[in-house]
Parts: sequence; C-alpha cells; structure tokens
Amino acid sequence: MEFSEEQIERYARHIVLREVGGIGQAKLLGASVLLVGAGGLGSPLLMYLAAAGVGRIGVVDDDLVSASNLQRQIAHTLDRLGEPKTESAKQTAAALNPDVTVETHTTRLAAHNALSLIADYDLVADGSDNFATRFLLADACHLAGRSLVSASILRFDGQLSTFRSHLGGDNPCYRCIYPEAPPPGLVPSCAEGGVLGALAGAMGSLQATEVIKEILGVGESLAGWLVIYEALGTSWRKVRVRPDPNCQLCGPQASIRDLDHHRTGDDG
Repeated sequence: MEFSEEQIERYARHIVLREVGGIGQAKLLGASVLLVGAGGLGSPLLMYLAAAGVGRIGVVDDDLVSASNLQRQIAHTLDRLGEPKTESAKQTAAALNPDVTVETHTTRLAAHNALSLIADYDLVADGSDNFATRFLLADACHLAGRSLVSASILRFDGQLSTFRSHLGGDNPCYRCIYPEAPPPGLVPSCAEGGVLGALAGAMGSLQATEVIKEILGVGESLAGWLVIYEALGTSWRKVRVRPDPNCQLCGPQASIRDLDHHRTGDDG
C-alpha cells in the first residue's frame, strides 16, 4: 500500500515503531471493528481506533445523547443532546480522521441481529453497560468465530480481557469466567452505583490498545487473562483464566449451539 504525504505525516509515530511500520499501518487501514456501545467505554475506544487509522468502524447503540452522559462519554458534546449516539460518534470520528469510515447501527443488539452484525467485521469490542448484551455478544462472537475484546467498569473498578474461544486450545470464553448473569439487582448499573468518569477513559484506552494488538498480531494477547484495575488503590492484577471443561458455550459438551436462548418477544 502506498501512503499519501498526509498519511505519512499523520501516522508517522506508528510507522517508526518496529512492531507497526508501514505494513502494520496498512493492516490497520484495512481492518474493520464492530463497537457495541458508544458510551463511557465506547467513546475513548472509538476515538483512539479512529485516530490510529482503523479503516472501518461499526458502532451499535440505540440510545440518545443526554446531559448525564457527558461526565464520561467524551465522544459526545453539549450541542448534540438528543441526537443518536451513533451519529454523534460518527461526527467525532470524522473530525479526527477522514481515512476512517464509521458505519452506524442505531439499534439494540439482539438475538435476531447479532450474528449478521458481527459477520461483517473482523473483530468485535464490547463497551456495553448491561449483562444481557454482554452474554449475548460473547455467545455470538464464539458462534461466529470472531475475537472479542471486552471491558467493563463500575464505581472505581475496571476489568479487561480478550476472548478467542473459537480458536480452541487454551482460549477460554466469557462464560468460562462468568457462567451465568447475576440475579437482577445483585450488581448495580452505573446509573445506580455510579462510575468515575476518568475510569472509562482508562479502560477504554486499554481496550483500544488490545484491539490494535489483535489487528497487528503483536505483543502478548490478553486471551486467557483477566486484567483487574482498582482505581482507589491504584492496583492492577492480571489473573490467568483457563477454559472451563464444563462450559456450556465452549466446553466439550457445550449445550449452547445458537442464540435461541437469548430470544425474547422483542427479538422477533
């Protein structure tokens, strides 16, 4: 791939990295990533992927920009209140990098559309804010054969991992760590429990780093590891996670073969 003079200047700090170079930057420009959620995690994730030159980014979100979002959702601005978050995210990415195409999916990820949405992208990143979407997306990525970079935040704590269970071997899936969603009300939402705004930036940036590593095939993947960050104590833990032989999604006797168990009346 030949770069224009503008691109050489834009991506100069990537190109001089031995692990990236011109070949790696061309990989980024040719890659496609689906972001599920354009909120606290999705905002920095989108912005760093766009700045890095990831050529095609899909954004799935059915929400509108509200004033309460602006404490942490840095892709959105005060003058966009009431706009779909997908369209606001597209405007932000376009202002950062004209090389990037942002495809908006202003809808809720559901059992009837998850596989078709995922199929059109190389890699998936989860920035959603509820367990129903997280489990649905994790199941769909495994079934569709797509790697998933997942992050989560609540109060002052964050978690991050990469899931490549479709490759088999020593690669666990999301359900190997969390077999089932917790009972309703046991874990509060960010709206109920609160979240430090800057924590979203920290975890979303780390998530973008892992997405870029997966595209480039450099460094050590977080597949098989769970990173836990506790902001109040400024502590990091990296925990080894192995595949669960009894996992209902990726184990030898897996019972989950499709997304029918996620279907509700709203999913059609």
